[in-house]
Amino acid sequence: MEKFEFKIKEKSTKTFARIGELKTPHGVIETPVFMPVGTRASVKAVEPRELDEIGAQIILNNTYHLYLRPGEELVKKAGGCHKFMNYNKPILTDSGGFQVFSLAKLNDITDDGVTFKSHLDGSSHFFTPEKSIDIQNKLGSDIIMAFDECSNAGVSYEYARKALERTQNWLVRCYNYHKNDNQLLFPIVQGNMFKDLRLKALNDILPYAKVGFSIGGLSVGEPKETMYEMLDVLAPNYPEDKVRYLMGVGSPDCLVEGVIRGIDMFDCVLPTRIARNGTAFTSKGKVVVKNGKYKEDFTPLDDECDCYACKNFTKAYLRHLFNVDEILGSQLLSIHNLRYLIHLMEQIKDAIRQDRLLEFRDEFYKKTGYDK
Repeated sequence: MEKFEFKIKEKSTKTFARIGELKTPHGVIETPVFMPVGTRASVKAVEPRELDEIGAQIILNNTYHLYLRPGEELVKKAGGCHKFMNYNKPILTDSGGFQVFSLAKLNDITDDGVTFKSHLDGSSHFFTPEKSIDIQNKLGSDIIMAFDECSNAGVSYEYARKALERTQNWLVRCYNYHKNDNQLLFPIVQGNMFKDLRLKALNDILPYAKVGFSIGGLSVGEPKETMYEMLDVLAPNYPEDKVRYLMGVGSPDCLVEGVIRGIDMFDCVLPTRIARNGTAFTSKGKVVVKNGKYKEDFTPLDDECDCYACKNFTKAYLRHLFNVDEILGSQLLSIHNLRYLIHLMEQIKDAIRQDRLLEFRDEFYKKTGYDK
């Protein structure tokens, strides 16, 4: 019996959207799905039991950060990420590549790998494709990523082409090195903002995508319209039987637009990051609870939300918590924002079942005030 399997349950007739089931050793995930990010084996300000309460199906842990602290060997001794953080649902780890290129103080890229200096203490480290797989094997996540070069938006075509070639070579090395059949390896589609490179990348990774694959290098500073253009190019060319994961994307409008373009999985730190700054996603658009107009507002944050924060507290109380720097404010808004996105995905799935996703999108924009 296969440990990993993806099945399509429902399909939209007007878009590329679909509902599927991804089977993993730690449970079945119904897609499309949003994954909360637990960067250092913890979703900031949210307990594992609260993740269950809000309906999270899978979370992401970060290879780069866990490699630096506490180290993959310690996590392995603890029994892997699941036991270390006491989370019994599926966990996905990224390869560490994005952080090596974006967070490291300095990095030196060669065909062998990347030498970089830690953003914590300046110490020097060397990541190869094999090293990334080895770390992820020890972390014990269900789904792991191939090591890739995420080139910056705005680079030349020639640089993007060379980075893509290197990413493909690294994928082959990751694939050949990875031997743990309890972990599913996802290749990553790169190609920067060049349509022909994106299509080439998709074609090149398919022999290595046994159950699913990722789309990386988007939502890295380019306009949303550019990201949608890249997804529009890819969407008609996806194999039907593979799960598709768009990395690092999590604003509500991008989730809706991504699903319409055939994406099955998303992750992002955005909902918890803005929560810690006092900003909430709601069914009527963003709310900045620190604003003075909420001082005597004794209504829920979102009267359409069923999370703990909305069922028990008012905007006035939340505003008070942020004004006096109480940690509870960040906790409550983090719970709310994650629940909002998870509930949004539930609404999207209902719209797919009714084959009215495009109508849902129009209603969503009108109600929330988000721009297309």
